[in-house]
This record gives sequence, C-alpha cells and structure tokens, in this order.
Amino acid sequence: MTDTEFWQLVTRSRPEQDQQSLADNLKQQLMSLTDEELAAFDKHFSQQMRRAYQWSIWGAAYIVTGCDSEYGFAEFRCFLISLGEEWFESVLQDPDALGDLQQWPEKDGYAYPFIEEYDLIAGQIFEDRTGEELPFVPSGQATPQGKKFSHKKKQLKATYPRLSARFPF
Repeated sequence: MTDTEFWQLVTRSRPEQDQQSLADNLKQQLMSLTDEELAAFDKHFSQQMRRAYQWSIWGAAYIVTGCDSEYGFAEFRCFLISLGEEWFESVLQDPDALGDLQQWPEKDGYAYPFIEEYDLIAGQIFEDRTGEELPFVPSGQATPQGKKFSHKKKQLKATYPRLSARFPF
C-alpha cells in the first residue's frame, strides 16, 4: 500500500462529515482489500498514530476539548488522520495550525474532533475474515514525544494563540 492509497482511504470527504459516516465509509472501502492489503493499511495507520503521539498535539486537543485521557487522545489522533495528509503534516509541524481549520465536526453544538475506533476497523475486518488478529504495531511509545504541555492558561494562550482565540477557555 502506498502513502497515496492510504491517504485516499482515510481522508474525510468534507470537513464537517460526522464520525459515523466517516467510519462507515472507511469500512466499506477496506472490505474490498485483500488480507495483505488490510495488514499494510493497518501498519500505515499505526505509524501515523505514532507520529502524532506528541505532547504538543495533546496540548492542542486539550484546548479544543479538554482532552485529558489516553483514549480520548487516540480518538483525536484518528481525527487528525481523517483530515488528510496535508492537514496532518501541517499539524505535526505546528499543532496551533488547527486554529485555521474552518469547519469542525460537531456534537451538541461543540467541536467534536474524535473518531471512536477508527484505528480498529482494519483489524476488525481482518479478524472477521480470518479468525486471527493482525500483527500488533504500536501506535505510540510509553509516553508522548516532546515536553509535556502546561495546563496554565497563560502558557496555553502563548503556545497556541490561534487555537486559544478560536476555543476560549
């Protein structure tokens, strides 16, 4: 599986696309892949999840939603992947770039940048087909990369000025 093929599969069709239709669309596309292609897709996905396992990105998630759990941060990283390669790479370089994202998926009138179990779809399909699990590819280290973000409002505003303006706390 090439990087281009991977990004074509995971990228949302419109910025505000709801999480369920996004997951359903990915599942439908993955169903047509061979077992070997599913394994390759899963490896690509895990590698991107690992690349985004950074404290600076967790800080961005914290500003947008108050994200404070490993599980929530994994779902946030799935959201980042769903934005597509261009946005994903931009956020890896500068997490505050998310402040420029024009439309966010919403739930109950609030930004909801989480996709539950988006990273598990390939494995579920593979297991349903073969009765076996895909090889485990870690999606992070023991702790995120970089320096842990500060929860202090003044420091958050200085580190993430665009996100802080967009999502005041």
